[in-house]
Amino acid sequence: MTSKVEMKTFGNVIGGKTSISASGRTMESMNPATGKVWAKIPLSSKDEVDAVVQNSKEAFSKWSNLSARTRGDYLRKIGDLVAEHADELAELETTDNGWVLRETKYGLIPSLTELWYDAAGEANNIGSQGKTVQMGPNSFGYTVREPLGVVLGITPWNSPLFTFTIKAAYALAGGNTIVIKPSEHAAVSSLRYGELLQEILPPGVVNVISGLGTEIGDELVSHKDISKVSLTGSIGTARVITHASAQDPKSLIFELGGKSPNIVFEDADLDKTAEGITLYSIYTGSSGQICVGGSRILIQRSIFDDMLSRMKKLMTNNETVRFGNPLDLTTTAGPVSNLAQFEKVCSYINLGLQEGGEIVFGGRYGKDAVKNNDSTIENGYWVEPTLIKVDSNALRICQEEIFGPVATVIPFDTEEEALAIANDTNYGLGAGVWTTDLGRAHRMVRNIESGNVWVNTYGRVGADLPFRGFKQSGYGEDSILDYTREKSCVIEIN
Repeated sequence: MTSKVEMKTFGNVIGGKTSISASGRTMESMNPATGKVWAKIPLSSKDEVDAVVQNSKEAFSKWSNLSARTRGDYLRKIGDLVAEHADELAELETTDNGWVLRETKYGLIPSLTELWYDAAGEANNIGSQGKTVQMGPNSFGYTVREPLGVVLGITPWNSPLFTFTIKAAYALAGGNTIVIKPSEHAAVSSLRYGELLQEILPPGVVNVISGLGTEIGDELVSHKDISKVSLTGSIGTARVITHASAQDPKSLIFELGGKSPNIVFEDADLDKTAEGITLYSIYTGSSGQICVGGSRILIQRSIFDDMLSRMKKLMTNNETVRFGNPLDLTTTAGPVSNLAQFEKVCSYINLGLQEGGEIVFGGRYGKDAVKNNDSTIENGYWVEPTLIKVDSNALRICQEEIFGPVATVIPFDTEEEALAIANDTNYGLGAGVWTTDLGRAHRMVRNIESGNVWVNTYGRVGADLPFRGFKQSGYGEDSILDYTREKSCVIEIN
């Protein structure tokens, strides 16, 4: 398979300039569809951490003093710039992490443009968030919202450009500057994105540094001039960050994992539901690597076999699942993003069988998954969309986040049982409810322990609604309010 993107070395973006690491060290970036090296990225060291933070700190003094309207104008221009470079950014993202082009080009990139435009509007509105209070006959109090300073955004490999954007756009809208540390497994699109932003922004407002978390992570998180850390990643990384940030306490935003239930009642529209739960439970375009994916499917026993039959028909259809070059717009199913995650997903399929699960469809991986497809992808990190039928929600494959195209399915009898199973998890990021009973829908929304619940749809998010996790799925949100602090003032009039 040949990529449209030529092999090259991408650089850090620090103080408006692009360069490789100070030591000249680089890492190889693997194309997950082929298992081959396609680019090189900087392997930065601890010595470079202070430089990138200091550049952000210097830029903050000017950026924070711009008028909100001026900042909004900058962000609006970035939205235009992203639209102009849509094809390039989509191809970089697809080549680097395997998310198929038909989704990065027509779904991801337009959403980035919308986020920058929305942040521009938020920047203009932030001044109206305060309040005025009469404190006495000759005094009054008021509140204002201020930027925090330098924000550190740590982004994952499954959706680098989206998480980069949602952190940077709202941090900048609030008057902060930001350092982005992308995952070493998929840093190319972020490095290029940072480079493009320099065409619009003053130097140092957005910096991007690539390297291993084990080498530069603690230094970034604990740096005295980092005011806030926003992580999209795993609970394990969140624990490390919490420990590291304790050396110099600062506020944190964690958007972590999920083990989200997708609950189907017997009165649901079965055709619509079958499509909806397969799309967001065993998502093909990103190979199921979505934190909010409804990977625990709960189906009422009276329709259990019928729903399994409908789902199997959909997911064994060549129109639904077409492996191939992710840069080909006819390809619908992408690879797992990196070798370590591929091996983890495969191990969970084997674990599911060991725990007594029964494969409804899928289950093959590696060369076996794509043996009838283009031979140039046979060494990629491919896993078939897989559904495993289980009898107990206590199994590890039902409790632990797999983060791949693998879901479990379990029957239930009553609404109460469905709710108990749904809440029987350490996570609380998303949940789906499929029913035509309006009363039941409201009861489930009220009682499910999750930051986001969808009824007769799944995974619909937007800038106009909060997106927060409960329990071990995290806390806080990448919003302008979470990137500002509120100050109270009382004035006595003589």
